[in-house]
Amino acid sequence: MKFRPCIDLHEGKVKQIVGSTLRDGKTELLLTNFVADCSSADYARMYRQDNLTGGHIIKLGPGNDEAAREALQAWPSGMQVGGGITLENAEDWLDNGASHIIVTSCVFRNGKVDLPYLEKLVQKVGRNRLVLDLSCRRKGSEYYIVTERWQNFTTVAISPENLEFFAKHCDEFLIHAADVEGKCSGIEEDLVELLGKYIMLPTTYAGGVRSLNDLHHINSLAKGQLDATVGSALDIFGGSGLKYKDAVTFNLMNDS
Repeated sequence: MKFRPCIDLHEGKVKQIVGSTLRDGKTELLLTNFVADCSSADYARMYRQDNLTGGHIIKLGPGNDEAAREALQAWPSGMQVGGGITLENAEDWLDNGASHIIVTSCVFRNGKVDLPYLEKLVQKVGRNRLVLDLSCRRKGSEYYIVTERWQNFTTVAISPENLEFFAKHCDEFLIHAADVEGKCSGIEEDLVELLGKYIMLPTTYAGGVRSLNDLHHINSLAKGQLDATVGSALDIFGGSGLKYKDAVTFNLMNDS
């Protein structure tokens, strides 16, 4: 298991947002935990210096392309990019320095998998350059993939069968536990255990991590099968639960 870094972009700035409050055209509902003074490129250079690989840049809505490109230029092939990625622009983002593109909403139509679209995407960029964002929310006893700023439930559950199906079409998974993302309220333990049992690709879990203990807890619950990212709890994002240098040390210890 390793800690993977992130850069969340909103209106061209590095921010930490409670993801479930992000809605198009309804800024009055938005809960923002942190707005950075430094640039996206500054964060990318820091991650590069500390050799934190496999992190992601997420564009939360319009107005973030320039900041995303600046971060990718600061670390060519060092980070993945997601947010508004489609068949039409996927190759451009790879040409701009992304190691992988991350997609979710574009491969679903009316709450179901648009398999022809997904297959075209794989054909265009290659399975080895594609990350599927299977971010989810709980409904009853199961977790269902959600799209469009995590507001719309699909009919696709995070199940062993579906994880096996999606694994045939991508290189990695990125999975936010959307109900707890940005809240520093603790991880979705049931989801972490489920993923630890059934994932067969490199997978990054996000959501609710509040301390170094939570990273160790994820490692234990998932039996080392999951990586994790941390947002609002990190001191570099204004948090008090986890020091960035301790997250870097966590990686060094797990690599040894």
